[in-house]
Amino acid sequence: MNDRGGLVMSTPMASELSGKRAVVTGAASGIGAAVAERLAGLGAHVVVCDVDESGARRTAERIGGEALVMDLSRTADLADLRLDADILVNNAGVQHVSPIEEFSPERFAFMLRLMLEAPFLLTRAVLPGMYERGWGRVVHMSSAHGIRASAYKSAYVSAKHGLEGLSKVIALEGAAHGVTSNCVCPGYVRTPLVEKQLADQAAVHGLAVEEVVSDVLLSRSAVKRLIEPDEVAGAVAYLCSPQAVSVTGTRLVLDGGWSAS
Repeated sequence: MNDRGGLVMSTPMASELSGKRAVVTGAASGIGAAVAERLAGLGAHVVVCDVDESGARRTAERIGGEALVMDLSRTADLADLRLDADILVNNAGVQHVSPIEEFSPERFAFMLRLMLEAPFLLTRAVLPGMYERGWGRVVHMSSAHGIRASAYKSAYVSAKHGLEGLSKVIALEGAAHGVTSNCVCPGYVRTPLVEKQLADQAAVHGLAVEEVVSDVLLSRSAVKRLIEPDEVAGAVAYLCSPQAVSVTGTRLVLDGGWSAS
């Protein structure tokens, strides 16, 4: 209780994940790197998984983890994969902004492989070990676009909505084995992915880049600021903590009030 009689949610302690092995995808930079750093700070041994070899190795060296270089869009290569992990964070993703009639079918299929099929296959790879140990945390980096839609983002919105459903199924199947599954749904985060979107959105909407943040990205957000990667990492860390043992099949939303509008 706080001094006003309200409940205070516990935050993860520095050694809460000691002895745990975490796999974080898309961890060479941005949100993934922030998550990897936060989990390592809580005592986990972190496997930094990314297609960017040099970026993955830099992150791994910085946090004392290890790099796993893998192209997750090559889902045929993941069919028989087995991974030893207590924590899996499905974070890897890309964005593409285009009207549906101009959206490349190949690009659409690529994005669904990377952001929906790969999380399924990676989860499939880690669950046997989690079930055997009776403990596991699966966290999926969804988005405000897993709840709401935006024009020109058909593949991204489709993948994130699908990821939300996948997470709920994992939660139901894993509950009896001590495994939780949840989504984190940030709004626009200050990452290289969003920085690239600024130019794409400016072209699509006919706006100056500086107008895209206020008039497009944050137009429906009550809080008019980009989210920092470390804020998202904090949400992931909570979901991986002992305090979140009963939190499963749901989502943590960090969207500045976007989905409330």
